[in-house]
Amino acid sequence: MSKNIAIGVDIGGTGIKAAPVNLKTGKFTDDRYRIPTPQPSTPDAIARTVAKVIAKFNPSKKVPIGVAFPGVVQHGIVKTAANVDDSWIGTDLRAIIRDYAGHDVHVLNDADAAGFGEYKFGAAHGRNGSILMTTLGTGIGTAMIVDGTLVPNLELGHIMIDGHDAEDRAAESARDRYGYDWDQWIEQLQKYYSEMERLLWPDLIIVGGGVSKSHHMFLPKLRLRAPIVPAELLNGAGIVGAAAAAAAADKRERDEVKAAEKAGRKADKKAAKESAEA
Repeated sequence: MSKNIAIGVDIGGTGIKAAPVNLKTGKFTDDRYRIPTPQPSTPDAIARTVAKVIAKFNPSKKVPIGVAFPGVVQHGIVKTAANVDDSWIGTDLRAIIRDYAGHDVHVLNDADAAGFGEYKFGAAHGRNGSILMTTLGTGIGTAMIVDGTLVPNLELGHIMIDGHDAEDRAAESARDRYGYDWDQWIEQLQKYYSEMERLLWPDLIIVGGGVSKSHHMFLPKLRLRAPIVPAELLNGAGIVGAAAAAAAADKRERDEVKAAEKAGRKADKKAAKESAEA
């Protein structure tokens, strides 16, 4: 594989998907490969499946691999598990995938991956400032990128509005749950996004999730300070964002190693000079 290629893996409640991504264009360089999420979706079962989708592309050890997970991931450890087995909570996601795949990986929350993908190659490409990404589905996933830096694990779909968890009324699933027509749902979206603006003052809001395909039915009716636009990468956002985040993390780790080695050489020279002068 080219040095400009990374692999992204997106773990979902129904499917685990992967593809190699061109880091200059954000495009897949091969067809996406998908395997149904095993049931029960335990750590060993999912890690084994992730290893299979990675092996499909036979990456070398130098190829960055990013894995997006449907839950909070803090320092590689799973803290919540919304659409997979509860036994994931407390699991070292990075370690268990490394054990099964034989390849180191970078891991992050799936909404964070989608948001980073949209920043690098989608609706927020080339934009500075504060970018808020939201995905409207069964719940509300959120991500925020500030001047190119991802702020991880923002669970802003769970903010309380009118005494209710926001996603209970404003997620796309609320339309069926409460029988909302478009205008009734738009009223709930208006409350949610107005609260996001009050608290965060984003420069741009991006809306993803399956319902974003019908963005013309609701986005033009929202009255907000910031532009609010549909996501551009659609179902590929998690894969693309995971790949891009892995490449960025890989570069950051290499730079840190180089800086430490340089500092070590400088310290050795200083010690040698002081010893010679003594």
